[in-house]
Amino acid sequence: MAACSGPTALPDTALFPFDTGVDTAAWAAIPAGEFLMGQHDHETVIENPYEMMVTPVTNQQYAMFLNEALADGSVKLLDDRVVGYYAGDEFRGYKHEEEIAAGDYIYIPLDDPTLRLNFDGKTFSPKPGYENHPMVMVSWFGALGYCQANGWRLPTEAEWEKAARGEDTRPYPWGEDISAANANFYVSRDPFEQVINRLGDTTPVGFYNGKTYEGFQTIDSPSPYGLYDMAGNVWQWTGDVYPNQHYRYMRGGSRANYDFELRVWVRNGATPKYISPSTGFRCARDQ
Repeated sequence: MAACSGPTALPDTALFPFDTGVDTAAWAAIPAGEFLMGQHDHETVIENPYEMMVTPVTNQQYAMFLNEALADGSVKLLDDRVVGYYAGDEFRGYKHEEEIAAGDYIYIPLDDPTLRLNFDGKTFSPKPGYENHPMVMVSWFGALGYCQANGWRLPTEAEWEKAARGEDTRPYPWGEDISAANANFYVSRDPFEQVINRLGDTTPVGFYNGKTYEGFQTIDSPSPYGLYDMAGNVWQWTGDVYPNQHYRYMRGGSRANYDFELRVWVRNGATPKYISPSTGFRCARDQ
């Protein structure tokens, strides 16, 4: 499945600066043990308990990280982008494998109109109203860099899916069926989509929590462990580095995908330098 990027430009100010009331600093505990992974319910074991962020990383959180990282030199400005160091992957020269050597790699672009951050030459800040929207236009390197700067990591695909699904066979984090009131997807008609176009925009993290916004009634739709936005809104980078390939994988679907593409087992792949207005991330950490 090719990664969907969505519209080429979005407003400089969020049309509806909703406060969802969901704590963007909260973490959810996920137990070790068996769960059923994938469309065909493959028995999979998570060896150790872990925690995952209740919401994707927001623009506000990422701007704070960039300001601190610029100050301490762990990231730097290079032409029209922010870059950071990555130690590289083992390269075996496998067919179609691309080498990812040690070096500086893009975290975010600075010249893309779909970036929801402002930069005045010294300081990053979220575009007005986008503070609690998910951070997008961030590469796998940029997502990993944020997590590692805080002593965390990106979740594995298995960890991500268990956090989204729990231990039963549900296809969506909240249960068996999906409606426009559960998640942000293509033609789901949330307030942003109704104003912009059918692809719409990101919604604030935790938006689908049972509240009503501008007359749009949502259903409280967390995963079994209390995580929001595990389906729709933005694809989420995962941390697995598989041998003999350079691709990284994303989970969860986005605002630009159809409802059936938001099922918990659906994955998307891209080079780790890939950036999109429909791709974000959240972090995991060991208990």
